[in-house]
Amino acid sequence: MPAFVDEAQIHAKAGDGGAGGVSFRREAHVARGGPDGGDGGRGGDVWVEASVNEASLLGFRDHPHRRAGDGGHGRGNKRHGAAGPDLVVAVPVGTVVHGAGGAVLADLERSGDRVLVAGGGRGGRGNARFLANRRRAPAFAEQGEQGEERWLDLELKLAADVALVGLPNAGKSTLISRISAAKPKIADYPFTTLEPHLGVVRIGRPGDETEFVVADVPGLVEGAAEGRGLGHRFLRHVERARVLVVLLDVASLEGRSPAEQQRVLLEELKRYRPELLERPRLVVESKADLLGPAHDGEQPDVGDRRPTLRVSAVTGQGVDELVGRLAAIVAEARAAEVAATQAPIVVHRPLGDSETRVSRLDDGSFVVDGRGALRAVALSDLTDDDALALVLERLHRLGVERALRRAGIRDGDTVQVGGLTFTYESDAGALHASGDEPSSGQAGARRRRTATERKGTRS
Repeated sequence: MPAFVDEAQIHAKAGDGGAGGVSFRREAHVARGGPDGGDGGRGGDVWVEASVNEASLLGFRDHPHRRAGDGGHGRGNKRHGAAGPDLVVAVPVGTVVHGAGGAVLADLERSGDRVLVAGGGRGGRGNARFLANRRRAPAFAEQGEQGEERWLDLELKLAADVALVGLPNAGKSTLISRISAAKPKIADYPFTTLEPHLGVVRIGRPGDETEFVVADVPGLVEGAAEGRGLGHRFLRHVERARVLVVLLDVASLEGRSPAEQQRVLLEELKRYRPELLERPRLVVESKADLLGPAHDGEQPDVGDRRPTLRVSAVTGQGVDELVGRLAAIVAEARAAEVAATQAPIVVHRPLGDSETRVSRLDDGSFVVDGRGALRAVALSDLTDDDALALVLERLHRLGVERALRRAGIRDGDTVQVGGLTFTYESDAGALHASGDEPSSGQAGARRRRTATERKGTRS
């Protein structure tokens, strides 16, 4: 199993809200105790948070499901249910969270950045909440709202100070193993490296040393910007690097000159993200030990005005100078980002969808959508006449009837709101529902669910 995974999926399920309690006060010498059912607790949320303690998305490959805790049910004597615990899912710094259709929900660039990916369900209200002058003994309570549930795509873009960019077999793995403690696989054939490696480089005296992170990005090929050779998977790890090291092979197996290699690499970077060419860049010729004594002291000439070095990771030639230059460039790049690094931690919260929407199906029936309307139905005990009447009042206050009229509804048409299906009837501007048989009030609506779906408790 690979030790590094930069793409994964996660199934986030927030906790369900607890059901409201149905209870009546029972004490000695109290002839008619009132309702005292408590509220249900809210379900826990699911958060995705960037953490420096995570290195890859390996933990999600075989175990993608994450669930927060459910809220407790309300009880008698107005005792409310406990809220379900939130779940914080740790991911590596630099993880991008994608929602449905690939939309970016959040880019977690720094440690502590977090995004709410699934909101917990609201707890149902107990019957004590429904006491009114015309409703002295409410025998119903609200059910708990179900927590949000969704699949998300996670994409990791490594956050390194320096990215080594070069064609396959350019010596990137050998170089990073020389300047850091990283131990990538090394061999003399292309595509040895199929996953990025990170190495920590330290320079200077103890107590006054500079430390920076170097990423060994797998070799790019011509056409990588269009996805050739897994180009997109490799190139995304270059996006966050402060400094780019363009590594050129002076002993290329394909006979490509350093100038030609640089042209290909810069062209691919430009096609993928033009702004990458504006990053601080250092051009380095590798495998200098293969040139022979005749080239000692020769200055590299690759047609780039930027600082250019010639190094050998095998003999150590030019390595100290390379590390020193990188430390200086990284320090300058970090100083330029001070204002950004002092910004507060980012917390992403999705906007709620409370707008009421009405659509007409091919069979002529109407479907009402919108969180407010769906919540009014989902939380209520539709087997109780008083509760059903209260639901219809809420739908009227939410403007459901106005929306239905704008959609062209007529008396006798069927309307579906969540789990409630009824026949529409207008009566002096009030929303009514009638079923197959006449009944008192508005209790004629017949819901299409069984009584076993109730989550309320009685005590």
